[in-house]
Amino acid sequence: MIRPKLSVVVCVFNEEENIDPLIHQIDAALQQMEYEIIYVDDGSTDGTLKKLQSNRHPRLRTVEFRRNYGQSSALAAGIDEAKGEFIATLDGDLQNDPSDIPMMLRLAEEENWDVVAGIRANRKDGMFLRLIPSKIANMIIQRSSGIKMKDYGCTLKVFRSEIAKDMGLYGELHRFIPVLASLEGARITQVDVKHHARQFGESKYGINRTFKVMSDLILMLFMKKYLPKPMHLFGTVGLLAFFIGLLINIYLLFLKFLGQDIWGKPLLFAGALFIIFGIQLVTIGLVVEIQMRTYYESQNKKPYKIRKIHQGASKHTIIR
Repeated sequence: MIRPKLSVVVCVFNEEENIDPLIHQIDAALQQMEYEIIYVDDGSTDGTLKKLQSNRHPRLRTVEFRRNYGQSSALAAGIDEAKGEFIATLDGDLQNDPSDIPMMLRLAEEENWDVVAGIRANRKDGMFLRLIPSKIANMIIQRSSGIKMKDYGCTLKVFRSEIAKDMGLYGELHRFIPVLASLEGARITQVDVKHHARQFGESKYGINRTFKVMSDLILMLFMKKYLPKPMHLFGTVGLLAFFIGLLINIYLLFLKFLGQDIWGKPLLFAGALFIIFGIQLVTIGLVVEIQMRTYYESQNKKPYKIRKIHQGASKHTIIR
């Protein structure tokens, strides 16, 4: 079987009316290349799955979830099933435009980008429920992660397959795909893409998702800075707490030599708590460090990613 050039992954939840129009748009946009379409039905309760099953498009495959697991899990399943050299992801609500995919694919190939991310120009979303929360989230993620992206929430992206398959999506981490990709050493660029108003169905987004994004942001910051070296976090904070407790006790000991009664003072308990807390954090850091080493060694994983090896005095390049 010939490997397709591109796999298009579409995750849907209760998008019955959008199935056939989007498949038609994808087909019209990608006629000139070998491609496949992978739909992931994320536990829909309307007629979405029946629509997919009745569609006889020869390049369509459908992944059916047992229940609703969320967009990140759906994206992960679609990426795992994808066989293409490149993987494109887009929303199933007709707001992303498949006609942008060929341009993004050319950009990835000709300029050697690993991820080409869309920026929704002239967004057709509600101001208070979508645009303002999105702008706030983009600003916070950008400043916290250090990765300059204008639109973290745009699902329309094109990836090299190896990058997409190594990202490890779960929870609400789909919004942090640029951060996850950067952890894999990906070269990322952005490009303006079209955005349309929703025609059918209801938006699945709400203000409550903002709190999920914030909690996952904390996880992302830990993964980006400390996952390969957890002792740097736990050890630093633990030693700081230990020395604060030690200084408090030295100060109390000095007061004791001056004849003051220190027993029962709140500062005495605070010093002891800081020392105990510091020892606990250092111990946790050691345990997590050992677990990370076990993780890498048991699964034969490497703490680095090689893009390519350039052979000296040779015309050949070894791609990994």
